[in-house]
Amino acid sequence: MRETRSVNPGTLIASGALGLLLVASTPAKAATAPAIFPTPASVELTGTDFALGKAVVIVQPKGMDPATEQQVRAVLAAAGVADIQTATSLSKRSERVQIVLGTAENSTVRDALDRVGITVPDHAEAYALGSRATEGGGLIVLAGKDSDGLYHAAHTFRQIVRHGQIGSLSIADYPAMPVRGTVEGFYGKPWTMAERKAHIAFLARYKANTYIYSPKDDLFARDQWREPYPTETLNELGQVIQVANHEHVNFVYALSPGPSICYSDAADLEAIRRKFGVLRDLGVRSFYIAFDDIEYTKWNCDADQATFGAPGERAAAIAQAKLLNIVQADIAAAGHGALITVPTEYFNATESPYKAALREHLDPRVVVQWTGTDVVPSFISVADARNATKAFGRMTLLWDNYPVNDFAETTGRLLLAPYDRREAGLSGELSGIVANPMNQEVASRPAVAGLLAFAWNDKGYDAQRTWRAAARDLAGDDPIVTQALLTFFDTQHVAPTFGHLPWQPQAPRLKGLIDNARDALADGNPATIRPALAALGDAADALVAAPDRIRAGVTVPGFVAEADPWLDAAHVWGRSLRLTVDGLEAAFAGSDAASRYFHEAQKLAVAAANIQSIQGATRFGGPVKIADGVLDTFVTDAPRLIYLPKARK
Repeated sequence: MRETRSVNPGTLIASGALGLLLVASTPAKAATAPAIFPTPASVELTGTDFALGKAVVIVQPKGMDPATEQQVRAVLAAAGVADIQTATSLSKRSERVQIVLGTAENSTVRDALDRVGITVPDHAEAYALGSRATEGGGLIVLAGKDSDGLYHAAHTFRQIVRHGQIGSLSIADYPAMPVRGTVEGFYGKPWTMAERKAHIAFLARYKANTYIYSPKDDLFARDQWREPYPTETLNELGQVIQVANHEHVNFVYALSPGPSICYSDAADLEAIRRKFGVLRDLGVRSFYIAFDDIEYTKWNCDADQATFGAPGERAAAIAQAKLLNIVQADIAAAGHGALITVPTEYFNATESPYKAALREHLDPRVVVQWTGTDVVPSFISVADARNATKAFGRMTLLWDNYPVNDFAETTGRLLLAPYDRREAGLSGELSGIVANPMNQEVASRPAVAGLLAFAWNDKGYDAQRTWRAAARDLAGDDPIVTQALLTFFDTQHVAPTFGHLPWQPQAPRLKGLIDNARDALADGNPATIRPALAALGDAADALVAAPDRIRAGVTVPGFVAEADPWLDAAHVWGRSLRLTVDGLEAAFAGSDAASRYFHEAQKLAVAAANIQSIQGATRFGGPVKIADGVLDTFVTDAPRLIYLPKARK
């Protein structure tokens, strides 16, 4: 038996043992979980952070997807890695960090996965990412169920490398919905080809997989759909398609023949085949026929009357289904995926002769789009989507008309509120979601980023955190610019629908401060009035400063140009609010300067209200709106909230 005895601290000091105890008791630096958007299905911290170092080895099989390798190399370069070597096998011992890339079918990748103790989920587009420190180096594994999943892993890798280091963690992730992306389906000025390329790259950053080309004002896709595209336009479209294919985003080409098609005319069918064939030669593999926003109770040709009978909802659905079924068969024969359509009755789930006929006659492989319970719904529930499944005889692909700003109620607005009021669990009743964005591509991103994060993981979606992350993305992670953007976003927070009641409130942060000031003034207690006005004054100063900070600091090209008149107006409205607060403070102090402050505030308010949106940028132009119904109302009401002393003679 070993003898036990107490130890004199002096003996420990003399022997150096106390120093050992002190070292042992010093806590290691705590590892923190990185922010990843969209939120992964599973993330677990498994150890402390470790440095990538100046040199790493990328272990990858032959034939690696170039986009994935480029993304990983870009992340490493940004992290300060200067020497990147490649290998095809994994070393058991290495003085460098080894980064293994590949799909789970590769034996080297499987070996690396075993070493870090993770597996790839059995789901399309799934991936696993594991990392841990090793003696002298580290091991990082990016493994995909397929090449798309591997590319998603690379974009997660971009988010978890911080300050030249990476945490020890395990991520197993996969999308909740098969289809996630945008449909350029708005009226008014279409995006430029450069904007489409930039948008597709943005989609890839949020793990989207779909971009639907369907601008209403593309003459060769709608009004003149039978006519071939000019060669120059085709060349430009081909470049966009190449970017999409590189970024693992499915470019879906949509044709809108509904306004003039003769369903029974073989020549019109051949015109569709010819148009799709040209796009197929450019690299398109997914196609779409749109029948939205057309008259469906009359025929465009006498032959349809003879073939399908008297015009009406049911006859229109049968005619459309016949055409769609033929095109679906063509696509299947070419080895491509399902045809997509947006039907003429694209909103609500109310039973009708049209929906019944479409459900009865349409090939079950054809994907049907649906916009929700209305064209611009205020809320979409799981029950709503379940009813749509019953109405159309298949799970629908949600065409979400947010943040699109091509209808009258959006005049003068950028829609910058977060993506919200879509119920968690929709992934069980939808085949996917695509956003219809604004005419302004970059300004659409804060809302679209939320939709993409929701579509990836609807049950783990956090609207506010994702919204803030989208602002950081525009700001290049600069915290001051991020806060300036959020201040500006608050003034564009309202989300209109048809009618007068928006489904998201205008300027909730600013309104809270204004309401607090109103309540304090109504209470008449100096102890609450002074801090309430001070807080509102700080908000006014932030609004005055935000436009210049945004112009100087936003790193994504296009946002400042798109938002220019709104930024101008926000600055002027901020000055008006500052003077309004000054007037209230002066009146509260008994100063006769209050009237002058209020007068100047009103003049600025009139000037701000007359700033116009960019001509031709949106379907409906007019004065830009900044926190309307909140800011303007307060500037008008403020002089009546407090007694104004008469000016001294």
